[in-house]
Amino acid sequence: MARASARHILVATEAECKTLKGEIEGGKDFAEIAKKHSKCPSGKQGGALGEFGPGQMVPEFDTVVFNNEVGKVHGPIKTQFGYHLVEVTNRVD
Repeated sequence: MARASARHILVATEAECKTLKGEIEGGKDFAEIAKKHSKCPSGKQGGALGEFGPGQMVPEFDTVVFNNEVGKVHGPIKTQFGYHLVEVTNRVD
């Protein structure tokens, strides 16, 4: 069964999400941005969510984590919680 590890940053607006993505693409550290800006408790761990399987996260999140490129920052992704930047750190199919 597929398993993945990911980290994310959760913010309230799409605009903030895009700004932070630009900072990360410009060389800022994902974990540092997560600690400063993420509204999710995982922010304290640099946004790390640990390992999980399909169906354990909201569908919008699952789609990105199990289909998109590993090691790249994806987003903004809208869920009922807000807007996310997601980096898939590892995936085993």
